[in-house]
Amino acid sequence: MTGNATTRFENVSLLSVASTLPSRVTTSLDIEERLSGALSRLRLKGGLLRRVAGVDERRNWAEGESADDATVQAGSRALAEAGVEASQVGLLINTSVTRKHLEPSVAVRLHHELGLPTSAINFDVANACLGFVNGMSLAGGMIESGQIDYAIVVNGEDADDIQVNTIDRLLGSDIDRSDFLSEFATLTLGSGSAAAVLGRTDRHPEGHRILGGVTRAATQWHDLCVGSAEGMYTNAKALLKGGLDLVVSAWKESAPEWNWSQMDRYITHQVSSVHTNAIVKAAGLDPARVPTTFPRFGNVGPASIPITLVEEQERLKKGDRVLLMGVGSGLNTAMMELAW
Repeated sequence: MTGNATTRFENVSLLSVASTLPSRVTTSLDIEERLSGALSRLRLKGGLLRRVAGVDERRNWAEGESADDATVQAGSRALAEAGVEASQVGLLINTSVTRKHLEPSVAVRLHHELGLPTSAINFDVANACLGFVNGMSLAGGMIESGQIDYAIVVNGEDADDIQVNTIDRLLGSDIDRSDFLSEFATLTLGSGSAAAVLGRTDRHPEGHRILGGVTRAATQWHDLCVGSAEGMYTNAKALLKGGLDLVVSAWKESAPEWNWSQMDRYITHQVSSVHTNAIVKAAGLDPARVPTTFPRFGNVGPASIPITLVEEQERLKKGDRVLLMGVGSGLNTAMMELAW
């Protein structure tokens, strides 16, 4: 790949990554019990979410919890683990799909709650499930250029509203099997928050170098997955094929330059067992090097990559090569290599 499809960093490191998960567990059995009338009427077998998607449960925010508060908690913990003071941060990027309002940005509250200085730039970046990796890349570029010393990239997702609205709609007598299956992916969504702190490698040799990566777009498929708080509608078969074609194309073109076939870990966006198995097969990955969190947490959107990295980081050792891989509705793909 050439031009801005390829990014390389010489002096950028991931200093910490942290997550905050909701305390309320919603099992797939819970959701299917709520949908029992529709499943029976449409003659769909029980266990659909576990059998087809491999999602056993997901998290939802309990009473007194919220995505924004949890994101602040994750951000505060990430700063503490990195040994970085809030006053040193020059950039905050919020990458959440979830938002309670259109204006102002979600980033402004997080900037305030984290106690960042007035000099810290803050804004939202929305790019479906790729947002967090895009945010890391943007932050890395600003650190590399010398514009800032430290950045914090955050994400908080809340799947409650869209799932409640979807379940209510799927219980309608006018819903047929095609309608049900077009909204099936919504039932796999989960909630959670995450944060990562980035800084300069020359100041933090203990950090994990961000080497760079590639991006690629197939935006002719922009209408395969379209969502709002009211519902998400997906052409699952076409989305899987389009996503796989995009990933394989990007993988093959990047192979001579990056040599990603022998990574120690592949931290992929967590969608489902079908999606993960297809990526593993298409790219020829070792399944043992592809940790999964979707069975427990579901698809947490952009937060799923950092949440999975948090879950896996205790098993990583110095010198391991780690590849972050994601596909976002639209379609876009991104791959970013870390030297642990």
